[in-house]
Amino acid sequence: MPNTPAAADATLFPSNIDIAQRARMLPIVPLAHERLGIPQESLEPYGRYKAKVALDYVAGLDSRPDGKLILVTAISPTPAGEGKTTTTVGLGDALNLLGKRAVVCLREPALGPVFGMKGGAAGGGYSQVVPMEDINLHFTGDFAAIALANNLLAALIDNHIYQGNQLGFDVRRISWRRVVDVNDRALRQIVIGLGGSANGVPREDGFDIVVASEVMAILCLAGSLADLKERLGKIVVGYRADHTPILARELKAHGAMAALLKSALAPNLVQTLANNLAFIHGGPFANIAHGCNSVIATRTALKLADYVVTEAGFGADLGAEKFVDIKCRKAGFKPGAAVIVATVRALKYHGGVELADLKEENLAALDKGVVNLERHIDNVVNRFGLPCVVAINRRAEDSAREIQLLIDRIAPHGVRVVGATHFAEGGPGAVELAREVVRLCDKPNGFRYVYEDSASLWDKMKAIATKVYHATDITADTKVRAQIRQLQEGGYGHYPVCVAKTQYSFSTDPKLRGAPAHHVVNIREVRLAAGAEFVIMICGDIMTMPGLPKVPAANSIDVDADGRITGLF
Repeated sequence: MPNTPAAADATLFPSNIDIAQRARMLPIVPLAHERLGIPQESLEPYGRYKAKVALDYVAGLDSRPDGKLILVTAISPTPAGEGKTTTTVGLGDALNLLGKRAVVCLREPALGPVFGMKGGAAGGGYSQVVPMEDINLHFTGDFAAIALANNLLAALIDNHIYQGNQLGFDVRRISWRRVVDVNDRALRQIVIGLGGSANGVPREDGFDIVVASEVMAILCLAGSLADLKERLGKIVVGYRADHTPILARELKAHGAMAALLKSALAPNLVQTLANNLAFIHGGPFANIAHGCNSVIATRTALKLADYVVTEAGFGADLGAEKFVDIKCRKAGFKPGAAVIVATVRALKYHGGVELADLKEENLAALDKGVVNLERHIDNVVNRFGLPCVVAINRRAEDSAREIQLLIDRIAPHGVRVVGATHFAEGGPGAVELAREVVRLCDKPNGFRYVYEDSASLWDKMKAIATKVYHATDITADTKVRAQIRQLQEGGYGHYPVCVAKTQYSFSTDPKLRGAPAHHVVNIREVRLAAGAEFVIMICGDIMTMPGLPKVPAANSIDVDADGRITGLF
């Protein structure tokens, strides 16, 4: 949901796509060469305004020092909207206005939300990355390559079983599913192999969306093509009758999969509306995976820029925790500061106000809902050890008294609240925020993980639940406890934990707004992502294949005779 600009009438303000289509884009190859010093021969253009950076050039940057990494996170998401991507882009533009060499790093949008109801992931208003239509649709084909690699592995599994099943697959315990980059509830549970023996062995199967594929998570955590291939080979695709795992490399699948993903691994480079550079690469699902852009894109940006602004999916309890405990741990990144994005209307929603009434000033509800923001501040500062600033994504209806209430409530935490109008004004609307970020990055910090590698899987999950979610304990039934114990004893105990739960609450109940505490987190299911090198703890109901709403966004998207796309946000 696009946020209303603070300095414009929403009824007169142009749509995101109108703003993007009026943008004066510069050819990406000379722009990247001039601004970041990338040799033109190391850029593979996809048209005039998109390019991939060659992997051999990326590998040659290792000896350079790193710039400063800034994490943009947010309060617990609400239907009222927060504007995290918009803030990331606006902050990047503002840092460049201050004379800093800054680059933005984002995830690629998934077509499921684009055609469904959530929208795209290119920012909004005058803080966008462009070409917006390309980015939100096919872009450079990375997701198509991931889907092909995923489904090639699925086809090799069923072909192996049809050809005699020498590896001894127990067809009841095949864990690898097919994927498609569209929300399609009819594909969640299917039966394949019907129509006679020539069509294979009938069995239950299902589809996930592409962003939920382990291949996506692997691509976003791999440090090189060799690392990518090795990780693909470690994927556990199923089990034998004696419960021993079968790996993708046993099917000799990882080589062909890596070949399909070779171009996709190279990071994508585009620009903001202000012609500043942005890497947009990868898009792991922020529930079932770690929800951050690729390690290789972030690392490249850190070698080329003084400041790198990136975001993690959902609120700080999910996205920031996974960014810290999975991405930073695996890649060796150390952030310099964090930005927590909030809106007045979203905090009033956490205070109990329903969507229809959020435009009205309501100090009591805001005062009640601020606890959600305070909990996220506590996590960022005291759990992750990062200095932070609160960015209030301003809207036209925000009252001066509401903004002052936020400033007064947050002041005792030693954290500044900065109003920003980057949606309506672009980079100039986030200059004050940028100055505070620079100040925070210049301070030493106590960056740390929530748990140590040496902790058991159970204790890692308990640390996240009690320290970050403020739960009193975790529980699991006997079967799930046995699975966790088997993974621990099977050599996977040193892996980080990736929690899959609702993004709307600190608890596992999406209806519990604010900052619930003293709840118990139940682990419903455990999944091993051996290639991505983390263990997924599923808590509550999480869908890996969403459905379309009654009126999908796809109904409004069109293209005219001149090729101009309309209706895309």
